[in-house]
Amino acid sequence: MKRLNSEEALDKLMSGNKRFVSARQLHANLTSERRAELKDGQCPIAIILGCSDSRVPPELIFDQGLGDLFVVRVAGNILDDVVLGSIEYAASHLGTSLLMILGHSRCGAIEATAARGSMEGHLPCLAAAIQTSLDEVKDRPGVLINNAAKANAKMIGQKLFSEPILAARANAGKLSVVAAFYALDTGVVEVIS
Repeated sequence: MKRLNSEEALDKLMSGNKRFVSARQLHANLTSERRAELKDGQCPIAIILGCSDSRVPPELIFDQGLGDLFVVRVAGNILDDVVLGSIEYAASHLGTSLLMILGHSRCGAIEATAARGSMEGHLPCLAAAIQTSLDEVKDRPGVLINNAAKANAKMIGQKLFSEPILAARANAGKLSVVAAFYALDTGVVEVIS
């Protein structure tokens, strides 16, 4: 398994997204041989912090297969200690050089937070993590939910640079962090920072 640098990894993701958008997926690395190749370890090309939304599966929208992506999914692609620990594991123990925070259009978690309705159970914790992004973009032109999703992805990317393990890897040139936005209507992923 060849380890890619962050630029090569981003190129591979964006090429995969172009194939997905044009319905020309390769569906590579989905064989029993690939499964056997991975039984003793993994070398993912990228860490993806994405939303749990069932319409945004990173392996599909980037046309990747088994062992290609280290995916952490949580509603609203928010950051907490468990998510951070998962990202740190992939960066420091697996040596993955690219981390993408992937927001998307019409995010239900952001919509629910913007609606400010009553939330039960642990949903207020989710809303609290998202509210800052909504506050940041409330006066911007455009679609509030999409603007907040982009702001949230950028904000999470910036926060990650304050974390010692990730900051040390970034400063040593071993990790790049990018924010991206997936449009449900087109299937296109746009790198936004």
